[in-house]
Amino acid sequence: MNAPQPLPPVLTAGFRPFFLAASCWAVLALALWLAMLMGLVILPSRFDPLSWHVHEMLFGFVLAGVGGFLLTAIPNWTGRTPVRGALLGVLIGLWALGRAATLVSALLPLWLAITADLAFPVLLEVVAARELIAAGNRRNYPLMVPVAVLGLANLLMHLEAAGASVPPGLGWRLGLAAVAMLISVIGGRIVPAFTRNWLTARGAARLPPPAGRLDSAALGLLLAGLLAWACLPDVDGVGWLLLAGAAVHLVRLARWQGLRTISEPVLAILHLGYFWLVVAVALLGVARLLPALPLAAALHALTAGAFSTMLLAVMTRATLGHTGRALHADGPTIAIYALVTVGAVLRVLAAWPAAATMMLLGVAALCWAAAFALFAVIYGRFLLTSRPGM
Repeated sequence: MNAPQPLPPVLTAGFRPFFLAASCWAVLALALWLAMLMGLVILPSRFDPLSWHVHEMLFGFVLAGVGGFLLTAIPNWTGRTPVRGALLGVLIGLWALGRAATLVSALLPLWLAITADLAFPVLLEVVAARELIAAGNRRNYPLMVPVAVLGLANLLMHLEAAGASVPPGLGWRLGLAAVAMLISVIGGRIVPAFTRNWLTARGAARLPPPAGRLDSAALGLLLAGLLAWACLPDVDGVGWLLLAGAAVHLVRLARWQGLRTISEPVLAILHLGYFWLVVAVALLGVARLLPALPLAAALHALTAGAFSTMLLAVMTRATLGHTGRALHADGPTIAIYALVTVGAVLRVLAAWPAAATMMLLGVAALCWAAAFALFAVIYGRFLLTSRPGM
């Protein structure tokens, strides 16, 4: 009998195809959005240009990154064999099918466009649940809830775009809330743990404390605030709840001693990404209480700031670690972090109308896209090959 053919490296671990897909789609989806804004492109989609942009940033770009992380982390949590080969190929194929179906959804029956786009999050949920349940890994069962919420949020956006009776914006608000909670939960594990390990290796006596009541209170307040904002965005009390959640999360972050990690950017960027989450939640609260603060500033602090920074932080670190490379940020990696940070800051500032708004928007988009393009170029060869040096 013939020996089985070895798998291509890209199908040997979940982070490989999904991190590459996330970075490439981030650049392409932003380019399409800018082309639509300038009237150069009209997509045959049920979504208007702004809704398409929001949808694809959430359920294309961000969900690809989330999928890559979960498919890589779950084997570490469970001790089971990673999803690879044909099943991994089906997952990335369904993700791509969703992008194509959304792009041309106006040309498809509504049920077909929705089915094609929801196939990936549904299968991801099933695969992740299968692995966790088979291993009896009860601690991580709750992480399946945000993935399910993302699927529901995706469905709601499709239905709203088709004219169904859906509360305006509920879909994308639920999607943002789900990703923010994932960052809070996962970040609350990996940021202090990686920092503790790094400081211990350097003989430090003062370390981030273990999780306790403060962490539980931070998660509870944030969950309450984000759910209230998603479902009842016009209630003033939501603003105060979000501000309380941001304040407790700031205290939580300060306990992780991020300032001591500045000498290692691959670790410090995790702290910066989590700080963006604190800033974004606080801005959401202020925007609810003070209409003078544009909601767009808060939303882009969350998306261009927290989501993008944390994704790049995790994508660079996981790629280096899982391909046998040193967990150290070289020049190009530092450039990736600098570009996404500058892009996020400028995009938040551009939310205030001013004479320089268009220039800020252009530079912000260029920096943000350049960060993900640089990741695709530099880290793409790590993701597509099997070992260092190839």
